[in-house]
Amino acid sequence: MPRLNYHHLYYFWRVANIGHLTQAAEQLHVSQSALSAQIKQLENKMGRTLFEREGRRLVLTDVGRRVQSYAQDIFSTGEELEQYLKSGNTSHTHLNIGFETHLSRNFIEAFITPLFAQEDVSFTLYARTMTDLTEGLLNHELDIALTNRAITNDVQGVLWQNQLVARQSVAIVGPYGQQPEQPFPKGYEDKHWILPARNMGIRSVFESFCATHEYRADIKAEVDDMAMMRLLARDSGFLSVMPPVVVKDEIEAKKLQVYQTLPQAYEHFYALLMPRKFVPEVLLDLLRKHQLE
Repeated sequence: MPRLNYHHLYYFWRVANIGHLTQAAEQLHVSQSALSAQIKQLENKMGRTLFEREGRRLVLTDVGRRVQSYAQDIFSTGEELEQYLKSGNTSHTHLNIGFETHLSRNFIEAFITPLFAQEDVSFTLYARTMTDLTEGLLNHELDIALTNRAITNDVQGVLWQNQLVARQSVAIVGPYGQQPEQPFPKGYEDKHWILPARNMGIRSVFESFCATHEYRADIKAEVDDMAMMRLLARDSGFLSVMPPVVVKDEIEAKKLQVYQTLPQAYEHFYALLMPRKFVPEVLLDLLRKHQLE
């Protein structure tokens, strides 16, 4: 087989990661027809079909997935090298930390607090969607991403590294001084609720808890953002379900209080990384500080 054209291979890699020819063309600043032609040239040189069409999406063939894996190693290492050269080989370390937009700000603050004590370390925080976080890690724009869900290892052909860095209990939280005197569900008959959205894990835990006690919650609002949950819990006078760390300041100020911790209910927080040749020692040290048994 003739020597690989790495320019064509790079274009294939980007399309394989994105899964859509039009979007890839926009990001690469080339026409869709030119991009399609270069991938076709790569397939012709390899003598293998790399993509199959399913509607408007391109789906990798078995050979395509194997080629994507090799391309991932090649270009990910190259982009990591570019980022290293841009940063310069100095004693100062700068970390780019991404986090899912809905994550508790109190958790994020607790995670990054050890960095404040290190004079030769600085960092930038980025609030992004999960898709943008994985893209940022793939492109080495991010060093680490914080999420409340582990990612499977088959996403975008990468063996992602998930480290559990925190586990917070989930509780019923309400206005200070208004906790029912009797155990749940007595005293909760006329209560209104602000609940996590149905796609969030702690929502299903709460619903199971209610089913066990034959209780039907009067839901006033559903929210998929913990920062908004915090505001509504503080200002609405309604009950909510969340990790107490989210409203730590309000609890300390006696605006809110924990009414009841839900049994065996936790929200898990993960540090997401992708394999790389070099991991800054300061990042490894930060992960060690937050490693759970």
